[in-house]
Amino acid sequence: MLDNFIGGITLRQIIVAIAIVLGFAAAAWLSRYFLVKWVKTLVERSKYKLDNEIFAALQKPVVALVIVAGFYIAALTLPQDVDLWSYVTRGLANLLSFLGIFTGVLLIDTLIKWYRQGVMAKKKDVGFSLKLLTLCWIIIVLLGVWFAVMAALSIWGLDVSMVTSWLGEHGWRIALILGLTMLIILSMGEIVPRVVARTLSHRPDEKTDETKKRSDTLSKVIVSTLQIFFFLIAVFMVLSELDINIAPILASAGVVGIAVGFGAQSLVKDIVAGLFVVIESQYRVGDVVKIAGVSGEVENINLRRTVLRDLDGIVHTVPNGEIRVASNLTKDMSRVNLNISVGYEEDLDRVISVINAVGNKMAREDKWKSLIWTPPQVLRVDKFGDSGIDIKIVGETRPMKQWEVTGELRLRLKKAFDIEKIEMPWPHTKVFFGNMPPALGTGETAKSK
Repeated sequence: MLDNFIGGITLRQIIVAIAIVLGFAAAAWLSRYFLVKWVKTLVERSKYKLDNEIFAALQKPVVALVIVAGFYIAALTLPQDVDLWSYVTRGLANLLSFLGIFTGVLLIDTLIKWYRQGVMAKKKDVGFSLKLLTLCWIIIVLLGVWFAVMAALSIWGLDVSMVTSWLGEHGWRIALILGLTMLIILSMGEIVPRVVARTLSHRPDEKTDETKKRSDTLSKVIVSTLQIFFFLIAVFMVLSELDINIAPILASAGVVGIAVGFGAQSLVKDIVAGLFVVIESQYRVGDVVKIAGVSGEVENINLRRTVLRDLDGIVHTVPNGEIRVASNLTKDMSRVNLNISVGYEEDLDRVISVINAVGNKMAREDKWKSLIWTPPQVLRVDKFGDSGIDIKIVGETRPMKQWEVTGELRLRLKKAFDIEKIEMPWPHTKVFFGNMPPALGTGETAKSK
């Protein structure tokens, strides 16, 4: 009875197959309830979020992979000369290969998402790391689909030896080139900013805020340039592995470069000017500047252009070659520069005393003492105006804080002048309609009489 059961399949073979399926199902159940809890405990103790995300993403696919593997191994124990079991075995092999490829792609996708979230959370994206990660994800998905198709064709008996032989000779090299290039590009986005920040932090002549601005600007330019350089090298190496002669491409690129050089002199000019902007640290990301007749906060700098955003929220893109004079309003320190007018009949010594007292009191308060480096004080009597005497007030503040301090100082001076009964004059204008004011005409008539 155990030697011949159904269609040449013995009962012994069926029992063995069922035992294998149950064994793998039990392993999947154990991993789902016991191993998962143990791994989850270890993951929760870890300070890194990557293991949490990998565990959450791969938990169900791995369980499905174990179960399908059990069915596949069980099917292999049955006679393959029966068409039904042969088709079942091939179908399970296809499903197993698809699940394996899907799990690998899912693992890479989890790593990419983890890196992207870390970069966005820390707001330290420099260069083209995120754009290249998107390109890498697309390539991984396409490769996963391609490997799944090749595996299916091979399992169903179609000849893919030409493809596999080519992959054996060139595929691993291309994968190694792309993998190392991606690793180098991502490493630059992490290492270069740290090296630049550490190098600049050793300079005692720069303040902390200024060092950070300069390191961010230099890091973006250096990382972007190096990433493009290594990306182009990788492209040429891959073309060489594909047996594409790159010599004509390089020669053509040289000819095109010469031709474009004559027509792109402004572009070269922009790049050279941008290089000096970065090297000389004329301004950095976060500074408020006036360049090429445009004022605003610097949002981005590269070798070709500078991006500014003004107070209206308008973004201005200025080619670096158009910059003749760069006025940095927030480098190293900023200054309160305020003129205030008082009446001619006021005692100037008393007015100066009130102004200096307001500036000193403001500079001692907790809210403002970290922003004000030198208390706003009267510099001089600046001008005899049409309606009053102008007094100039100056003081040093942290970069970009001069407008905030000046606004608060105006408010406090107005309140202090109101209390001290100090007049802040304004111009008076009389407007007459007609040839002669009636009262003035009456006066002249009376005199003539």
